[in-house]
Amino acid sequence: MNGIRIAGLILIVAGALALAYGGFSYTREDTAAKLGPLELKVQQTERVNIPLWAGIGAIVGGGVLLLVGARR
Repeated sequence: MNGIRIAGLILIVAGALALAYGGFSYTREDTAAKLGPLELKVQQTERVNIPLWAGIGAIVGGGVLLLVGARR
Protein backbone atom coordinates (compact mmCIF):
# COMPACT_ATOMS: atom_id res chain seq x y z
CA MET A 1 0.00 0.00 0.00
CA ASN A 2 1.32 3.38 -0.89
CA GLY A 3 0.99 6.57 1.13
CA ILE A 4 -2.03 7.92 -0.76
CA ARG A 5 -4.14 4.83 -0.05
CA ILE A 6 -3.15 4.84 3.62
CA ALA A 7 -4.10 8.51 3.91
CA GLY A 8 -7.43 7.72 2.24
CA LEU A 9 -8.17 4.94 4.72
CA ILE A 10 -7.28 7.18 7.67
CA LEU A 11 -9.62 9.89 6.36
CA ILE A 12 -12.48 7.42 5.93
CA VAL A 13 -12.05 6.05 9.46
CA ALA A 14 -11.78 9.56 10.94
CA GLY A 15 -14.89 10.68 9.06
CA ALA A 16 -16.86 7.65 10.23
CA LEU A 17 -15.81 8.29 13.84
CA ALA A 18 -16.79 11.95 13.49
CA LEU A 19 -20.24 10.95 12.25
CA ALA A 20 -20.67 8.31 14.95
CA TYR A 21 -19.56 10.38 17.96
CA GLY A 22 -20.11 13.96 16.78
CA GLY A 23 -17.05 15.22 18.63
CA PHE A 24 -14.76 14.53 21.55
CA SER A 25 -14.19 15.83 25.05
CA TYR A 26 -11.11 16.46 27.15
CA THR A 27 -10.36 17.57 30.70
CA ARG A 28 -8.42 20.76 31.38
CA GLU A 29 -6.87 21.45 34.78
CA ASP A 30 -6.43 25.02 35.99
CA THR A 31 -4.96 26.43 39.18
CA ALA A 32 -7.70 28.56 40.76
CA ALA A 33 -5.78 29.75 43.82
CA LYS A 34 -2.31 29.35 45.28
CA LEU A 35 -1.78 30.19 48.95
CA GLY A 36 1.75 29.34 49.92
CA PRO A 37 2.21 25.56 49.73
CA LEU A 38 -1.53 24.99 49.16
CA GLU A 39 -3.01 24.96 45.67
CA LEU A 40 -6.64 24.82 44.62
CA LYS A 41 -7.01 23.12 41.26
CA VAL A 42 -10.14 23.06 39.13
CA GLN A 43 -10.84 20.45 36.45
CA GLN A 44 -13.08 21.49 33.57
CA THR A 45 -14.43 19.14 30.94
CA GLU A 46 -14.49 20.73 27.50
CA ARG A 47 -16.38 19.34 24.49
CA VAL A 48 -15.36 19.90 20.87
CA ASN A 49 -18.16 19.31 18.36
CA ILE A 50 -17.26 18.19 14.86
CA PRO A 51 -19.70 19.42 12.22
CA LEU A 52 -21.61 16.91 10.11
CA TRP A 53 -20.21 18.37 6.90
CA ALA A 54 -16.64 17.77 8.12
CA GLY A 55 -17.28 14.06 8.72
CA ILE A 56 -18.94 13.63 5.33
CA GLY A 57 -16.16 15.61 3.65
CA ALA A 58 -13.50 13.41 5.23
CA ILE A 59 -15.24 10.25 3.99
CA VAL A 60 -15.61 11.64 0.46
CA GLY A 61 -12.01 12.89 0.43
CA GLY A 62 -10.76 9.51 1.62
CA GLY A 63 -12.74 7.78 -1.11
CA VAL A 64 -11.22 10.06 -3.72
CA LEU A 65 -7.72 9.32 -2.41
CA LEU A 66 -8.42 5.58 -2.56
CA LEU A 67 -9.55 5.91 -6.18
CA VAL A 68 -6.49 7.97 -7.11
CA GLY A 69 -4.20 5.51 -5.34
CA ALA A 70 -5.80 2.56 -7.14
CA ARG A 71 -5.26 4.12 -10.58
CA ARG A 72 -1.52 4.55 -10.08
